[in-house]
Amino acid sequence: MPPLARSTLDRAAHHRRDPEWLAAAWSRARVLVVDTVTGGRALVDEDGALVLFDAKEAPEVEVEQRMFLGVEPDGTPVFAVDAPLPEHPGARAANLREIGHLLSDRDAGLYTAAAALAQWHAGHPYSSTTGLPTTAAEGGWTRVDEAGTQVWPRTDPAMIVLVHDGEDGPSGRCLLGNNAAWGSGREVRRFSCLAGYVEPGESAEAAVVREVAEEVGIGVKAIEYEGSQAWPFPGSLMLGFTALGDATQPVRVDPTEIAHARWFTREEIAAVLAGEVLDAGDGARVGLPPPSSIALYLINRWLAKLPA
Repeated sequence: MPPLARSTLDRAAHHRRDPEWLAAAWSRARVLVVDTVTGGRALVDEDGALVLFDAKEAPEVEVEQRMFLGVEPDGTPVFAVDAPLPEHPGARAANLREIGHLLSDRDAGLYTAAAALAQWHAGHPYSSTTGLPTTAAEGGWTRVDEAGTQVWPRTDPAMIVLVHDGEDGPSGRCLLGNNAAWGSGREVRRFSCLAGYVEPGESAEAAVVREVAEEVGIGVKAIEYEGSQAWPFPGSLMLGFTALGDATQPVRVDPTEIAHARWFTREEIAAVLAGEVLDAGDGARVGLPPPSSIALYLINRWLAKLPA
């Protein structure tokens, strides 16, 4: 399962429209603090677990700014608030990219939901329909303007695909790209799976074919769905695939999207993951996606066909 697809929380959506229940729940709740000003950072303790506060210890926010995440298996309500991180002995601030893969199933689900919801609120202070200011309602799961027009959290579907040549064993290859938006001139040149947003009226599988052709000029087939996870930076749902690509076709990158693209063998990918240096050209070395990403999840699933 992708690292940010894990959760143990019951979202208990039927409570969102019950202000009396929410008010009573707040008094006995645990509260996760995320700070969107610092990129959605939260606190983790010395053991790497999320720090949650009792409601009376959490930063004070308006009632409508309390985001109801759900109910724990033991019945404890959990809320999130967007506020500067409080002081807490032994704790440090971290973001989801850094620690998502290290968190427990419970903490991964809490943090992913809180980060996505907080980012959405921070980016939607006005109604896209009326232009009027909006305030949060229904436990943080909607925003409403003074005319009563509601808007709901937006999730943008995006595909991400590990293109491979169909060969098993050490010599099997995958095609990875270095996004032009990541910049150049760094010591590490990061290569990742190809990705892009699903366009209106398009299936995720059609987006795979289109994006790969646009970005690297390769045709693909045998598309297989591998899993999904939220990527709240700020609000994507990443739909993960593998696809068979023709390695005999020349790679032709779209320079507005992809700065570099190349085929890597399983042996090379395994070496990079083991900490070995692989030359990326221009004095840089090859880097791979962060552990919390679905991109590395796809790469590791493909890599598993490397004999021990």
